[in-house]
Amino acid sequence: MAQQKNALKHPIIIGVTGGSGSGKTSVSRAIFEKLGDHSILRIEEDSYYKSQDDKPMEQRVSVNYDHPDAFDTDLLIEQLTELLNYRAIDKPVYDYTIHTRSKETVHVEPKDVIVLEGILVLNDPRLRDLMDIKIFVDTDDDIRIIRRIKRDMEERGRSLQSIIDQYMKTVKPMYHQFIEPTKRYADVIVPEGGENEVAIDLLVTKVKDILTK
Repeated sequence: MAQQKNALKHPIIIGVTGGSGSGKTSVSRAIFEKLGDHSILRIEEDSYYKSQDDKPMEQRVSVNYDHPDAFDTDLLIEQLTELLNYRAIDKPVYDYTIHTRSKETVHVEPKDVIVLEGILVLNDPRLRDLMDIKIFVDTDDDIRIIRRIKRDMEERGRSLQSIIDQYMKTVKPMYHQFIEPTKRYADVIVPEGGENEVAIDLLVTKVKDILTK
């Protein structure tokens, strides 16, 4: 790692975005696994939801979590800048059970490759400017809602009606207003997410090429 660190002026940041259920997490994990023999870490934008300690629970629940204002992007940029300078950070932890930031943090050591994943990581030009590779995972709306229903019912114990209500009220309109337009900033568009092994292999090859030069 010491040789790589000396060779690189700063870590490589790979931004991975797409709508909810697009497969961006699968793409991020696939890149992470295929580069497992390198110095690499994953940062999830969801960790940077704003603290809502000052709000009662009923207000926290009603927050639009698909809007840019829900994220503490300034803190994300600040901590990414620290990692780019090979300095460790204490990453926040968001507690979904109480809809606010946990008192806990996670200590993160700098690595040579940072995979940054989230629905709005290409929305802020300051974030985009930090990235070396920008990826948009492009998946049909029908597939994304089916994946979201399956995930939320199996993993989060939510009812079908609550998932549909949230999708129609905030998830879908926010996707078309804020997320889909960021496709124009992507260096690579990956259809169908983690199932697209050809695209992932090409991305991994590119990153390895950067690391070895």
